[in-house]
Amino acid sequence: MGQGTLTATVAEPKYWHLRTVLLRTMNTEFSTGQVLPNERELSARFGVARATLRQALDQLELEGRLVRRRGIGTLVAAPRVGVPVGERESGRAGVVLGHEWKAVDCTTAAASAALARTLGIAEGEQVHTVRRLRVVQGVTVAVESLHVPAAGLPHLAVVVDGGDRARSVLRQLERLGIDGESRSVELGVAESVEAGLLERPPGTPVLVVTTQYAAAGRLAAFAVSTYRSDTCKLTFGESGAAAVQVATPVAAATAS
Repeated sequence: MGQGTLTATVAEPKYWHLRTVLLRTMNTEFSTGQVLPNERELSARFGVARATLRQALDQLELEGRLVRRRGIGTLVAAPRVGVPVGERESGRAGVVLGHEWKAVDCTTAAASAALARTLGIAEGEQVHTVRRLRVVQGVTVAVESLHVPAAGLPHLAVVVDGGDRARSVLRQLERLGIDGESRSVELGVAESVEAGLLERPPGTPVLVVTTQYAAAGRLAAFAVSTYRSDTCKLTFGESGAAAVQVATPVAAATAS
């Protein structure tokens, strides 16, 4: 490995400059799934304190550039693979090979004031909330809460099991004939429940995709999908549909 020393004077914080140097080094000297040298070696190479090095490594892990594995070390993360979030694809399992939505549970409760305003219904009206996970190549990359006014699904069968009830709500929603969707994306942080399902610490930066589904000229459902930002990025095609790019698990990449 060549010597990648830091310049004496930099405008940005030292750890951020080191992050840039490390990223350039990773791109030129390492391949996907390869283990980086240990902290002692990296600190000596770049002439920085271990505390500064850890800050830089933490930042690169947060960006999805590195993966830490207990008993193995710090590995270069794999390139991202596409997960469509475009029109009609976000609500259907198995649209893309290796991609699926998994229903977790379904609850029915009175709408809060905020949810009622969003759905255009009266506060206190019953709303079905389906919670489901988006899984790509065996990795959970998103958790979604889908809210559907109960009045819009009058023929919903009475099902006790949460997973079966969730699937029943989704089938009934599909039969309504969704004829329009609008979607927005913003940065957020994972709350405790979402963080647990995504296997990330609470407060981790996430991408929040909000979708409104219309049928027969009125709002039929409202969904909030929380995606891991360390492995996902959004790309937009000419149609305006979005696709989420998700990193291939390093273990799978190294095994292939």
